[in-house]
Parts: sequence; structure tokens; C-alpha cells
Amino acid sequence: MPHATTRDDVRIYFEEAGQGTPIIFLHEFAADYTNWEPQMRYFSRGHRCITYSARGYTPSDVPDGEVYTYKHFYTDALAVLDHLKIERAHLVGLSMGAYLSLQIGLNAPQRALSMTLAGVGSGSEIENLDNWRKQCRANAEQFETLGSAEVAKVTREAPSRIPFLVKDPRGHADFYAALARHDAKGSANTMRGFQGGRPSIFAMTDAIRGVATPALIICGDEDDPCVGASLFLKKHLPAAGLAMFPKSGHVLNLEEPALFNESVERFVTLVEAGRWPVRDPRSLAAH
Repeated sequence: MPHATTRDDVRIYFEEAGQGTPIIFLHEFAADYTNWEPQMRYFSRGHRCITYSARGYTPSDVPDGEVYTYKHFYTDALAVLDHLKIERAHLVGLSMGAYLSLQIGLNAPQRALSMTLAGVGSGSEIENLDNWRKQCRANAEQFETLGSAEVAKVTREAPSRIPFLVKDPRGHADFYAALARHDAKGSANTMRGFQGGRPSIFAMTDAIRGVATPALIICGDEDDPCVGASLFLKKHLPAAGLAMFPKSGHVLNLEEPALFNESVERFVTLVEAGRWPVRDPRSLAAH
């Protein structure tokens, strides 16, 4: 099985398909490398596509200790690119993966050709940040005490997941059957270290204004926790466009695969043609 090794000796499982300009897909908390299969099949017709499972998600390693910070996670993505000798790639992330893509844009912008930030920013509201972190710790304890299968039964009916259930009951069932098989220790560590410890997007305004990497923000209009953060990023990222998917929730790449692929493909095509403009930073500072 193909693995990349991180700087702290964690093995990250990846798959790749196709040839051309690289695209790397970064999954959300409830997913793993398999949830990008519709995009791997579609985009590998014209691009070199990579998907991987983050640390804590088998068949990648599930390490012990306090090694699940957002810094570990975004540098793991870079380790995969390094292993494949890829200097720059389009980053396509959903939720947790979108946050990691943004962190690469902030900390290693030379590695990113573009950033697709889908379902980004839940739990970032400053006024609710303490409650969010408390809930993440409680969720971590649920994984440890109840196991992934029981947690999956509860989270499958979260409000932002219902549109997926309504549109595609079979796909929704497959998604949560996969979550039920996740390593409970890895999920608990990720929930406690990454989800409960990452800085709020709303606390990084000045840094975000300095990211000139082309960005496409995608949000479902029924994904309430992400709407405000998506609008915030559209306002402050100099080269951001915003796509709002109607009657859509959080799992956008699986809930609306055709619309998602079309939107990302158009964005990537414009970026590669040099036709995705950057706004004057002075206009951002005026807001």
C-alpha cells in the first residue's frame, strides 16, 4: 500500500490517478480518502489527482499522543506532495480539509496553485468558541466510550446532513456506514486536538487578507454553521469567489457531485488560464 511519511514518522496512505497538473483532495472529519471517489474519477481525466487519509484515519497510521493539531494536519498534506515530488498543486478541501487548505495558503502559499474551500468554518464564531471547544471534548469522549458506530448513528441526523439524506438516501447511508468503521481513537484524538484546538478563522483577518492564492469558496445554503465563515472569507481573501449551492448542506462533493465538479472544474480552468483576478488589497482594507 502506498504511504508517505510525515516529519514525525506517521505513515499517510494515499491514492493517485491520472496525469497533468496535480489536484490534491483533503477530506472532512467524518470522511476519509474514499469520499473523494467521484472527484477522483472525474478530474483524473485531465489532471493528476491525489486523495489521502489524514493521520488517525486508517489505513493511515493512528499515532498516540498530542500529535493531532492543525499544524500536524496541514503539514501532512505537504508531506504527501513532497513524497510525490509535487511542488505545487490545486488544493480541494471540504470542511476540515478546507481549513487545512487555507492554512497551506497562509503558511506555504508557494505550494498552492489554488484553494477550493468547501463547507468551511464551522465552529469559528468567536462568541461561541468556548462552547464549540467544550462540545468537541465531549464528542471525543463519545468516540472513546461509545465507539464510532454509535456516534455515527447520532451525527447522521445533524441539520446540515439532512439535505444529503433527502436527496440521496443510499449515498447518505454509505457515508455513515463508512464513518461507523472509523478508528475510534483516531477520531477522538482528531476531535480533541484538531477540531477543538484550531484557531478561529475570524481571528486571522489580517493574515487572510495577505493570501493572494486564487480561492473558490463553496457553501450549501442550509449549512448554517458555515455560511458566516464563507461570507467572511469572500470578503477578506483577495482572490476569492463564492458559490452558494441552493438547498444544500455540508457534504457538498457527494450531495451535489455534478454541480461540485462543474464549479471546481471551471475555477481550475480559469486559474490555469490566468483569468482569476486578484482584488486590490486597498479595497479589502476599506471594509
